[in-house]
Amino acid sequence: MNNKIITDIKALQEETLLNLKSSKANNTVRAYKSDFKDFALFCAKNAFKNLPTEPKVVSLYLTYLSTKEAKMSTLKRRLVSIGVIHKLKGHYLDTKHPSIIENIMGIKRRKGSIQKSKKPLLINNLKKIINAIDNGKKDNIKKLRDRTIILIGFSGGFRRNEIVSLDCDDLDFVPEGLKINIKRSKTDQFGEGSVKALPYFNKSQYCPVVSLKKWMDLTSITSGPVFRRFIKGSKLSENRLTNQTVALLIKEYLNLAGIDSTNYSGHSLRSGFATSAAESGAEERSIMNMTGHKSTEMVRRYIKEANLFKNNPLSKIKI
Repeated sequence: MNNKIITDIKALQEETLLNLKSSKANNTVRAYKSDFKDFALFCAKNAFKNLPTEPKVVSLYLTYLSTKEAKMSTLKRRLVSIGVIHKLKGHYLDTKHPSIIENIMGIKRRKGSIQKSKKPLLINNLKKIINAIDNGKKDNIKKLRDRTIILIGFSGGFRRNEIVSLDCDDLDFVPEGLKINIKRSKTDQFGEGSVKALPYFNKSQYCPVVSLKKWMDLTSITSGPVFRRFIKGSKLSENRLTNQTVALLIKEYLNLAGIDSTNYSGHSLRSGFATSAAESGAEERSIMNMTGHKSTEMVRRYIKEANLFKNNPLSKIKI
């Protein structure tokens, strides 16, 4: 009888671990593993045990990262990753232990948490990029794909993974514009899905809906991935693009438009939408509904950035 109970408990533990793994999006789990790999290297170099580990070891690791000029956001993310990997492997780690939390507070006070992040891609530069693509020397089909990715990514406040994960059956063209079904995203851990609506723009050159319609018509894609790789020149493959491709495209066209791409990343489309929407007076909640942010912290940072000049008291002084 006791053996049966033990066997049942083990089965329940295994099933629980599977549920924990399934609760995270694949890309999120990969990011956690990548972060943990760095922690494991730190432990190996210093003869510490990485799994399970102790709060004091994690605290030392965070101090080590701070000496390497890592951002506070990086420290917090690494801490979350270490905790999640422990949970996935069936171990407990107190990530709120005083030795960890007080160390983070001390690092924050000593170094400050306002650090330079990648720039958002704002409207003016977005238009410059689209113009550069349209006037570029690539084949028309490649130009159409790339401009559509950038316009859709910006207008929907999409994460890179959401862009490349789009399938034809996620799209619904309606008289008002386009409805896009997001099957799952980073913050949608229960897989409930969501719908983003993109209206038609007044200027068709910069309209994501018009551009996407042209792409679908030109390629005759009716099923599978919306955005695909090219093989042998301009021949379209069946394979979807990767996250990295989107980031590389943004940098490529920024440079083509004569804009230094150093301080931009694949996230610049998403942050650019949020900042531009805030500049235009969009409400916090409506921005969050579009971007899928669950916390107001990041969105408020975009709004604060947008208001630096909009509500600047110096603009009221006539010189």
